[in-house]
Amino acid sequence: MCFNTTEGPAIQASTKVVEGLLAYDFDLNPKPKPQLATAWSVSEDGLQYRFELRRNVKWHDGQPFTAADVVYSLGLLKSAHPRGRTTFANMLEAAAVDEHTVVLKLSRPAPYLLYALAAGESPIVPRHVYEGKGDLLQNPNNRAPIGTGPFVFKEWVLGNYVSYVRNPKYWDSPRPYLEALLVRVIPDGAARAVAFETGELDLGGSTPVSPLDLERFQKVPHLGLETRGYEYSPTLYGIEFNLDHPILRNVQVRKAIAHAVDPAVILNVAWYGLGERTVSIVSPTLKRFYNSKVPIHTYDPKAAARLLDEAGFPLKGRWRFALTHDFQPFGENFKRSGEALKSALAAVGIDVTVRGQSFPSYLKRVYTDRDFDFTFHPFTNMFDPTVGLQRFYTSDNYRKGVAFTNASHYSNPEIDRLFAEIAVEADVARRKASIDRFQQIVADELPVLPLMLSKPVTVYNKRVVGHTIDSAGVQGNFADVWVRG
Repeated sequence: MCFNTTEGPAIQASTKVVEGLLAYDFDLNPKPKPQLATAWSVSEDGLQYRFELRRNVKWHDGQPFTAADVVYSLGLLKSAHPRGRTTFANMLEAAAVDEHTVVLKLSRPAPYLLYALAAGESPIVPRHVYEGKGDLLQNPNNRAPIGTGPFVFKEWVLGNYVSYVRNPKYWDSPRPYLEALLVRVIPDGAARAVAFETGELDLGGSTPVSPLDLERFQKVPHLGLETRGYEYSPTLYGIEFNLDHPILRNVQVRKAIAHAVDPAVILNVAWYGLGERTVSIVSPTLKRFYNSKVPIHTYDPKAAARLLDEAGFPLKGRWRFALTHDFQPFGENFKRSGEALKSALAAVGIDVTVRGQSFPSYLKRVYTDRDFDFTFHPFTNMFDPTVGLQRFYTSDNYRKGVAFTNASHYSNPEIDRLFAEIAVEADVARRKASIDRFQQIVADELPVLPLMLSKPVTVYNKRVVGHTIDSAGVQGNFADVWVRG
């Protein structure tokens, strides 16, 4: 169940069972698509949202879906979901007007809220299964979920597979078209590649095989590659500096490092070209927010050397100083990125040690102990900077022990002020101006150096149709999927 996690595999598995109020097309247009909500409206002052809910919907255990489920779920998300604290921060009350109408009352406008209601981000769960049933995290529904979706959970064999069967009473009949789904757990990338080639696997998202396998798959007749379906949560990769470090707190040093690193090398050598260069921390995928006119630190080793000299770090023999780089242990791409950064910085006299560790150790080192110099990891934008990026930049999001927050310990009152404006500004032009200003400031001060936008790939057997129909991609509910005979 994904009411308390943002882990991709958990979301991909649970969204076949649970649903959200809305869905979103590839361009994240202002007008969403209905799912459990069929109609919605926002008051002129932005302080009240009204949702008309789909009628004649049943939970998989036969209980009716009502407004009470939505009210309970939104309250749960506000308290338990990692991003719910931000997404629903302004929600004073969610109330059921009747069995099929919900009204949200806000303390301040939340212009991003209508984008936050997808199944993977804000799942609607059955109140009668959770309320008054003890510890939420120990609830049996978390391992054997009941939903309203097109597929009914059947079995979870830990470390092996999750199986589902068709929901014969799904509200969107004749969907779903498949009689069953099986989600396989195959940790080894080489084994996954073989399974795709032999036809054992039909579909896999978030680049399930190595880039070299992807290149080879282009010539395999029964396999296809899809790059759409990741627009809802675009992710950038880059360097996060520890600004408590006595050398890295110097912005001239950070700018020198930016000039010393060639993003094209990181992209092509470490990621085999699966991405694109970006100049801002806001993804160019989010067209309504992206600012292409931010300060650009071009690859220029001579400029890097000059800035390091000016900052008081001349060469002493071969080296100026030493740093340790911790890469996020999510795969070989991150390790290769660390090695590429080591090579790039050695060219300007910075001696880098690349340090790998387990994921729990990495989280403790970076977010609790703060025993790191700089790290390379993803910055997921989500559908709006308030939800996706605020956590990396505002001073109140420097929270020791809390993963994927402001690890740099960056603090700028102007950035805090801008995000406070961005979170509540309903006027599109004024909000865009504040987001543009944020991008300009952080591109100049560089607590984070964005290097590339990831381009995840979905691998599929060409007999499988309808798997990527909107911005959710493989995180969609698969109600439209069918298989050619």
